Amino acid sequence: MAIFFLDSSAIAKAYIVEQGSVWIRSLLNPGAGNELNVSVVAGAEVISAIIRRRRTGSLDAIASAAAIQEFRDDWQFLYNHVAIDEQLIERAMSLVERYELRAYDSVQLAAALTLHDRCRSVGINIALVSADTELNTVATAEGLHVENPNLHP
Repeated sequence: MAIFFLDSSAIAKAYIVEQGSVWIRSLLNPGAGNELNVSVVAGAEVISAIIRRRRTGSLDAIASAAAIQEFRDDWQFLYNHVAIDEQLIERAMSLVERYELRAYDSVQLAAALTLHDRCRSVGINIALVSADTELNTVATAEGLHVENPNLHP
């Protein structure tokens, strides 16, 4: 069993077919026994990504509705949600100042680092799964192990 924190760019690949989708689906397969953690902001971000694909025509209405329903089911049963509180936002604000990250990227990273700190305190390592190159660079600088689904078939 491995513990992962997935950002929205990685999660979306499970519901929208693109580079890395097969690898992400294998990671999310309950039979793999992985612990899957996400920030609560990922819910809105993933649905937005699906809707954006529908709006641009790369996903039709039926496929986007199915993707949203599958994501909503998984959201409820598959993922552990990392809550956002004032302390996490303070950490995100510091990350924005230090690295000039986009706002939601800083919240995602702060959530991953918070989970990482909790797990590391009991001798467990986690990996951040993200397809965002800038976020991955900063996460590595902050001491996180990073898996980029775009580097997997």
